[in-house]
Amino acid sequence: MEYQTLSVNTKSLRLVSRLQATMAWVDPNLKWENPSNVTQVILPVDKIWTPDLQIKNGIVTTVEHNSKDLLVYRNGTVKHTVVIITEVNCEINLFNYPFAADECPILFHTLADDGCGTYLDLGDLTVVDSNHGDWETVNVVYSYESYIIRSIFVGLKNRAGNPFITLLLPSILIVLADAVSFALPLGGGERNCFKVTLVLSFTMFLVILNNQLPGDSKCSPVIRIHFCICLVLLVLSMLVSLVLTRLAKDGYLISCCFKRSKNKRDKEEKKNEDVKPDISVVHLNESEDTQMLRKMVNFLEAVKAKERKCERSERLANILDKAFFWLYFILGSGYFSSMIYVMVNHKCYIDNYKFWNYI
Repeated sequence: MEYQTLSVNTKSLRLVSRLQATMAWVDPNLKWENPSNVTQVILPVDKIWTPDLQIKNGIVTTVEHNSKDLLVYRNGTVKHTVVIITEVNCEINLFNYPFAADECPILFHTLADDGCGTYLDLGDLTVVDSNHGDWETVNVVYSYESYIIRSIFVGLKNRAGNPFITLLLPSILIVLADAVSFALPLGGGERNCFKVTLVLSFTMFLVILNNQLPGDSKCSPVIRIHFCICLVLLVLSMLVSLVLTRLAKDGYLISCCFKRSKNKRDKEEKKNEDVKPDISVVHLNESEDTQMLRKMVNFLEAVKAKERKCERSERLANILDKAFFWLYFILGSGYFSSMIYVMVNHKCYIDNYKFWNYI
């Protein structure tokens, strides 16, 4: 028997295979004596009984004759080749994706009842074209479940190169770029715009990942959790940057209440300043030059106070920004190391025979 993997659908967990089986069986009705030294004849396949070979776990299976004729020997032995194209539902273990590897069974089944019927006796098994797409056929072996059921275990291994380059590596680089963006100044808005762009870019990769992988299952891909955590880190970094930018610019975090109270207080101070010169003129009878000089001194003192307040706000925002950067860097490095270790070493097991009822 020759086995060939045609395709592996990672989204729907389907394995499409091609099997070319050369069958041999004995039909007592086709025996003949040999007075003329004729040892074999060729007969039409539609005129001869052929074994019914079924794929028990096949969703869609087609069995086609490789030739319209078959070979019959004088002792009743018949040889014929069939080509089986089958699509089976295979619960592939994708927990370690893109470092996934698993076995997918294909069950052959024939009808037999109390010693009457067809029995399977499988011969040699060879693999043709083991490389196809992102999945590689590692090995193909027989497994004998009963005298009427034989199975082929197809060992599959995902090539990590393409998914690593298109999904895992971009996630690492985007989070790394987000960490490096802390070098940008808080003022000006360049950092916030850059972080928003990173979040939108990462969302695009999350959509690509969702289109490639199946839904939740027992061994759901851990890379989906990895992408969600990375998205949370990026959004949290963006929000912290926005808040610290506000703190560095205005000296407070919440603008609605504090801004109204500050504006009200400024108006009152300005009103008092406008009233004070008049009072001074009445009671102190100061000259106009003295009043102008006093207003200029008050203005310069207010400007210096405002500058000192802005410097304190910027200094506080920079301290908080550096503290968050080191926290972000340490947690991100530890998380990526742990996640890669889990992807490579952790194992999740799936029983592919759980839902099958053997006859």
